[in-house]
Amino acid sequence: MYYGSIKSCDIANGTGVRVSLFVSGCRHCCKNCFNPETWAFDYGTLYTDETTAQILKLLKPSYIQGLTLIGGEPMEPENQPVLLELVQAVRQQFGNTKDIWCYTGCILERDLLAESPYRCNVTDALLREIDVLVDGPFVEEQKSLTLPFRGSENQRILKLREIL
Repeated sequence: MYYGSIKSCDIANGTGVRVSLFVSGCRHCCKNCFNPETWAFDYGTLYTDETTAQILKLLKPSYIQGLTLIGGEPMEPENQPVLLELVQAVRQQFGNTKDIWCYTGCILERDLLAESPYRCNVTDALLREIDVLVDGPFVEEQKSLTLPFRGSENQRILKLREIL
């Protein structure tokens, strides 16, 4: 897996101050996406064990509320195994003291819980580790600058711990 960037103090992609990992690879290719360079699966830097160590270090300060997985598309089957290892490492080191958000252009019920090209052998395990899922593709015609933590009105903020 490749990633485009890591933001160490992100306040736009979830509550509080967060560490955000912008993964590479996205087949949704939403019109007027804010991050189209991350559509390519080989964009940016190769993710390694050192990347996990860096993210864990960035999460240590008490003012960091949690980790956000964003992209690109975290739920591309090529990305899910690496992200599962990352979130398991976060849980092992921090328990539930750091929350995990994930942004996806997938729709939970249609693409992640039912048979689809996005489901793979680790999807269920990854979803169990995510606290908040922002789902749905960005839709230019439903764009709104007033929505907290999402770009278009069709996108939902789902508390997965309550749903699953």
